Amino acid sequence: MRLDTAAIRRGCPNCEIKSFRHLCGAELDHFRKAATADGTLTVACTQQAAQFTDEAGERTDAISFVNIRETAGWSRDGARAGAKMAALLASASVTTPDYPLVTLSSDGVVLIYGRDEAAIEAGRLLADHLDVTVMLKEPGDAMPPAATVFPIVKGTIRSAKGHFGAFELAIDDYARPRPSSRDRFVFDTPRGGVTSRCDLVLDLSGERPLFPTHDLRDGYLRAAPNDPAAMLRAVLAARDLVGSFDKPKYIDVTPDLCAHSRSKRTGCHRCLDLCPTSAITPDGDHVAIDPNICAGCGQCAAACPTGAVSYTLPPADTQLQKLRAMLLAYHQAGGTNPVLLFHDSPHGTPLIDALARHGDGLPANVLPFAVNELTQVGLEAIVGALAYGASAVRFLLRAKPRHDLTGLSQTIGMAEAILGGLGFEGRRVATVETDDPDALGGHLTGIGVLAAVSTPATFKTVGKRRGLLRFALSELHRVAPKPVDVIALPQGAPVGAINVDIAGCTLCLSCVSACPTGALRDDPERPVLKFIEDACVQCGLCQSTCPEKVITLKPQIDFRAARASAKIIKEEEPALCVRCGTPFGVKSTIDRIAAKLEGRHWMYPAGDKRIEALRMCADCRVIVMSEQQFDPFKGVPERAPPRTTDDYLRQRDSKDQTDN
Repeated sequence: MRLDTAAIRRGCPNCEIKSFRHLCGAELDHFRKAATADGTLTVACTQQAAQFTDEAGERTDAISFVNIRETAGWSRDGARAGAKMAALLASASVTTPDYPLVTLSSDGVVLIYGRDEAAIEAGRLLADHLDVTVMLKEPGDAMPPAATVFPIVKGTIRSAKGHFGAFELAIDDYARPRPSSRDRFVFDTPRGGVTSRCDLVLDLSGERPLFPTHDLRDGYLRAAPNDPAAMLRAVLAARDLVGSFDKPKYIDVTPDLCAHSRSKRTGCHRCLDLCPTSAITPDGDHVAIDPNICAGCGQCAAACPTGAVSYTLPPADTQLQKLRAMLLAYHQAGGTNPVLLFHDSPHGTPLIDALARHGDGLPANVLPFAVNELTQVGLEAIVGALAYGASAVRFLLRAKPRHDLTGLSQTIGMAEAILGGLGFEGRRVATVETDDPDALGGHLTGIGVLAAVSTPATFKTVGKRRGLLRFALSELHRVAPKPVDVIALPQGAPVGAINVDIAGCTLCLSCVSACPTGALRDDPERPVLKFIEDACVQCGLCQSTCPEKVITLKPQIDFRAARASAKIIKEEEPALCVRCGTPFGVKSTIDRIAAKLEGRHWMYPAGDKRIEALRMCADCRVIVMSEQQFDPFKGVPERAPPRTTDDYLRQRDSKDQTDN
């Protein structure tokens, strides 16, 4: 392939660039010398990464690898791919922080759940490797083995929970076989409510999976009983699942930032709605995420409006820094109108490789960007990419996704609304859903020319997603073709304002106490409700808490909000204590209460001075009541005594006698 070293040097001006024809063979000494030098080293070859790693010895932490062959050089446009190569090299040079790990352990206790001889045969294949129990839902004519090598029981799994190394199954119709079973199993009397615990579950029942999004549940293996090849693959996979295994802890949770609930009122539930594995559960005012169950789709982190839930593989700010390095290098190297292609490694990488080896390869302006899961990509990454000079963004998805993509669809919908409002014409953000490399190439070629911003932004930020999003939005607004002040967004957006029916608001300020971000505020000196739009995350806690139900959410972006001061929504005259003059409430509310009670309630006869107690602060009210020796029960209207249990029993007995 052709290497445009001049373009690469323009895109990576602070780096020393060297090219070779056979670095892994005749020129290997050049690598050995570079590997011992100070600083970081990027090798533009992934095919021989293992060889280079062995040669590097203890210096492996300072070396990164990037593929510029299948992604750039092997293409019909390979001769014009120098800017893309510079972009890929620049992105690879950004250091990715280590991520935490979760250790799961298995002692090899497996439950094989099936219907017939297929489950028993799977047990025979695994008996020498695992602690096997076979459970048959419908034993039918299955013949008992001559010798009991592993338990074979009957039962129906009613529900399942847990994770690899700690599954818990609720079983009905459980029974053991009688030793006297001859040509078929004869079982003891079945019983329900049995609990079984195991490390692995091999489901050969052919029925509905025991878990939502079952292929993302580690330790739960499933195969159709009438597919011998699939069953054998599942058996071989189960055989190796003994010991301790590390998996990434994909999500970090900061409970103090969570806007899920306050005072038993539910506000934000975006992550709960989107989690495909049910790893997220309410935990008081916050949510809890079980790292053992979490499969790392990242939809919760992409949707979290406060940054309470954040992705670790990599963090959002690192991802944005890599995008920044890629797009800035591409433009510096002379590239124009880049299309950013997000893809994952299990599906996207082989598809791109196949297109390079057997087709026309990726167009020169298409920059592939690998992520752990496409659903981890948040709005800040799309907005930031367009601000950095990407002309369009595409997500390479499977033709049949492994889990629901609602979160990604919502993110794309919000991005389209923002870009359309700022004057970006054409289809800027979309998905490519295919397993066919030729279809991928056809789509990318057919995008056409979409102009990027004339002067790409260069901002660099660190922190959580919300801060990244706010800064990226302001930068995109600055370089947009047609900047406007306010853009309406779809429901579920993480930014916006509120509408308050002023006439119905009593300034009780319940919304202020419920607001988790301080977007709603009061004033200790006077009855007033203030709102700061830049702090609003559209969690809905104010809406669900308001006793008068006069608050509604208004998802939007107001690009002036970051510089705006607190807006006064409603302000009223304070109620002053008639005895000491201390402000203690809202005058209109106190007047309304007094008007409703005077002469209409036995405690406050018309013209009675007791009504003045309502116009006093709490301290003065106690003093006056004590001085007047006020008896709250004096004058209580006589009423029938309360009914007791004996009264109800006598009434029931009387009714029964009448019916007889």
